[in-house]
Amino acid sequence: MATRSRPISSEFLFLKALALFVFWVLLSGSFDWVHLGLGLICSFGVAWVNSGHSPFVPKFRLWLSIFLYLPWLFYKIFESGIHLSKLILHPSLPIEPRLISVETKLRHQAAVVLFGNSITLTPGTITVEVEQNRLIIHAMDKDLGDDIESKQMESKIADIFKNEEPDI
Repeated sequence: MATRSRPISSEFLFLKALALFVFWVLLSGSFDWVHLGLGLICSFGVAWVNSGHSPFVPKFRLWLSIFLYLPWLFYKIFESGIHLSKLILHPSLPIEPRLISVETKLRHQAAVVLFGNSITLTPGTITVEVEQNRLIIHAMDKDLGDDIESKQMESKIADIFKNEEPDI
């Protein structure tokens, strides 16, 4: 698959560098001039190097949709965590691990990545392999596998990317 190179505007380059710099400051926790200066140089360097090679174009509606998807994902993570805790604490340890092959109708690479990562973030399931629109998923029991096969998560992600141009 070929990716198109889209140069970004200087305003977006500045915003990207600023976001990287803020991230740098938060991670380093150092506020002396040497660290701040090095962080500023590295942030602008990384933003500049990536400016002509990234197919990413900011799409605020898409990012807003992803942001609104997160509370539902956190709920699923919490729900699966409780379910997995019950399995682990049960005296007979009633796990039934299995691999599930899921054909997804998602036609955008970022959507497939979000789907695979959402599955992996959910306790008791992990995305083992991704090939185009087919995912191999490991689930700890039938209920967790059925949750994936219900296509609820895939449907929510498809709604996020419904206006995006397919690239798979």
